[in-house]
Amino acid sequence: MIHAIRIRCLTAVCLMCSWTAWTEADDLNPERIIPEEKAQPLESMLPGSSEKMGSRDSLDRATDWKPLDTEAMAEMLRRCLDTIGVPSDAINRSTEQFLADIRQEDAEALNAWVNAAAMQIDPIAAMIGRSNPDSNAPESNTSVELLGLAKRLDPSGPDYPTIESLPPEMRAALRTWIGRELVRARLYDEALPIFAEVDPAASPDAASLLFYRGACYHALLKAKEALSDLRSLLQHEDDIPVRYARTAKMMVADIKPLKEDSLDEISRLMTDVTRRLDLGRADDATQHREQEVIDKLTKLIDKIEEQQQQQQQQQSNGQGGNPRGGEAKPMEDSRIAGASGEGDADRKTLDDKGGWGNLPPAERQESLQQISRDLPTHYREAIEAYFRKMATDS
Repeated sequence: MIHAIRIRCLTAVCLMCSWTAWTEADDLNPERIIPEEKAQPLESMLPGSSEKMGSRDSLDRATDWKPLDTEAMAEMLRRCLDTIGVPSDAINRSTEQFLADIRQEDAEALNAWVNAAAMQIDPIAAMIGRSNPDSNAPESNTSVELLGLAKRLDPSGPDYPTIESLPPEMRAALRTWIGRELVRARLYDEALPIFAEVDPAASPDAASLLFYRGACYHALLKAKEALSDLRSLLQHEDDIPVRYARTAKMMVADIKPLKEDSLDEISRLMTDVTRRLDLGRADDATQHREQEVIDKLTKLIDKIEEQQQQQQQQQSNGQGGNPRGGEAKPMEDSRIAGASGEGDADRKTLDDKGGWGNLPPAERQESLQQISRDLPTHYREAIEAYFRKMATDS
């Protein structure tokens, strides 16, 4: 049976690999796909970044933050715009627009903040596709447009120098917004390098950053990083949106018991392969993921077979020895034993008048009471009549 399971599992994964090979043969749009191997933190591409990244622990950094209310976010926006030399009247207009979006239009805080910044900074307006100055939220983007946004934050992108020259809070807000949109489109490999190194303490909406980055880590099976961000988010459970808190708790409960090489992990890897194929990815990274599934399935099946062999060996050793310390072991199956006797027995003479039921009165009465104690009345009467008849006949 185990061999049959092995064949079925490997066949299913091989079919998946065959589908990948077929999609490679098809002419997919290269602009639609960013290979996973290029999805790495942008800071790692900068000169001298290795020392910087080596000295910073991203897991500890996520704990040093506090949620900001509307007034604090407005003050942060005002300070950032003033830093880059925006005139006071323009700063006032952006700040008032931010507060109006929050209080009157009930817009998401991150959307309102980025919109207000885009009113004064053309590169941000171009990146978020702000075509309508009166809109309360950046317009939705297709996957191709989102991948284009991710490329703009690449060090080789046309807007990278301008974006990196902005204040840290503004860069954090923009990266959080783009990363959030990529996560919503299931483009986790592109989202991670966008906001992997964003400091929650510098973000105007740290709750959104930690939630969507934690969801990204969760989807990519990076359990340690996911638990760090989500637990940091839940430290301020009373101050964050309810949907963030409840979903974060479910993600923590879901990924916390995940064990390496378990059937649960294999199932999640298969789900990730399905996601990649749905996005039209047929690159080496996808095939590596598929091979990882095959290897883990093979390892798991081999482990089960080894356990079964050990159990069979133990049972075989137990049957071959004498576990009762010299006593005879009962037969496993019923069969005719090799007895040496002739099988003769003394015959008993029985007749109809052998005194059956002829008990002393006291014992007969006691037997009647015991027999008929739990029976209905008509049964008790019938039994008593029977014994009276037997006594009369005898």
